[in-house]
Amino acid sequence: MDEKYYRRFESFRNSLSALEEIRERDLNDSFILSGAGAKFNITFDLAWKVMKDIIIQRFAVVDFPKGSPREVLRKAYEFRLISDDIWMDMLRDRHDLTHDYDGEIVKSVCTRLIDSYLALFEAFQKTVETQYLFEGEEKR
Repeated sequence: MDEKYYRRFESFRNSLSALEEIRERDLNDSFILSGAGAKFNITFDLAWKVMKDIIIQRFAVVDFPKGSPREVLRKAYEFRLISDDIWMDMLRDRHDLTHDYDGEIVKSVCTRLIDSYLALFEAFQKTVETQYLFEGEEKR
């Protein structure tokens, strides 16, 4: 992977690291909830863009629409970058959060984030680190 993609993956790792703090935070605090919702959006966006980078760089697939996380997730599942269709639920939650005007949606998203989404992000990070990022490259 070239430097641009490596930097994006590093941004994903940093964002995920910050998002993991939600496990120790008070989910009754509206400020914590809104911050977690924003960090979830950023982490999810970085994750699907890293998937896209890998699909283009390693699998030479360029026939899916640019900027379409749904298609990238489908291809990522096909190429076993991810192993769970719950990623589609994450995509739906990411979309729903943009329309959460009273803060009700973010509460349920944070519960799912702790219960399953963080584990999927972490599994994806491990997959990239062990199978794709450093393939044929010297570890940085």
